[in-house]
Amino acid sequence: MTDPRDTLGFVLNRLDRHSAEQPEAAVPAFDAPDAHLVLICGDRIVLRGGSALVAPADAAGLDTAMRIFLGHRDGRPVFAAAAPAASAERFADDRTRTLDLRSIATESAVEADELGLLAVAKSMLDWHARHGFCANCGTATLAKAGGFRRECPSCAAHHFPRVDPVVIMLVRRGETCLLGRGPHFRPHMFSCLAGFLEPGETIEDAVRREVFEETRIRVGAVTYRTSQPWPFPSSLMLGCAAEALDGTIVADPSELEDARWFTRSDVAAMLAGTHPEGIQAPPPMAIANYLMRAFVAGET
Repeated sequence: MTDPRDTLGFVLNRLDRHSAEQPEAAVPAFDAPDAHLVLICGDRIVLRGGSALVAPADAAGLDTAMRIFLGHRDGRPVFAAAAPAASAERFADDRTRTLDLRSIATESAVEADELGLLAVAKSMLDWHARHGFCANCGTATLAKAGGFRRECPSCAAHHFPRVDPVVIMLVRRGETCLLGRGPHFRPHMFSCLAGFLEPGETIEDAVRREVFEETRIRVGAVTYRTSQPWPFPSSLMLGCAAEALDGTIVADPSELEDARWFTRSDVAAMLAGTHPEGIQAPPPMAIANYLMRAFVAGET
């Protein structure tokens, strides 16, 4: 089996991250001559050529709601800025275009290690957009530490960016695996089951609970495989393999349109795009695709 980093989106990143522990003086000037900028207009990222790293001057004259310092990449400071969706119209010429992050990932519009940087930028800007007020007293907060912390001027509470952990699991029973189809999936696609961890829950118990809630299949042993940042808006996918203890599926219609047991040859055909029913797998950049390939290879 190949290294999951060879295909998974958002996992490679050359960014030396800034942090909330560093002093304010460590944040360079936004207009530093060697600075790079990730500019997001609404949900669309500005691309120039094969890169989303543009010059801070490209944001001149825009109503940028938030500017944050991400860190250094190859020794150069990297910022991220959010602008209104309408600003995207400004970036439409022979060299420049705008594209949403999912499309950038599926089209491989930038290099793999730059895609990881874009995940950081999008997740951070989304967090700031959703956490402008203190959860303790309701006062408007201020961005500090280059954007890696928000502070409340009223009650002095500090707020930090958070990641939402999600378990995603390939459930095996003998020579078959359990895959489901959510109502929001693209036509004909089946994927691994997934769900958010809950407070006070282990990864293993989250896998067991989610599988049982969605299909009434009981799960025994759970093994961690790999992880993937998923910046929609800010999740971490925890890929697992699990052993089913029974086989009768009772799908929860509020979660799944369909759920089935598939053989290794079924899954191989899905991955190859040759399944006789036209059933498709998630794209290679998704962790579900990696888990399905591991199943076909006999690794789970």
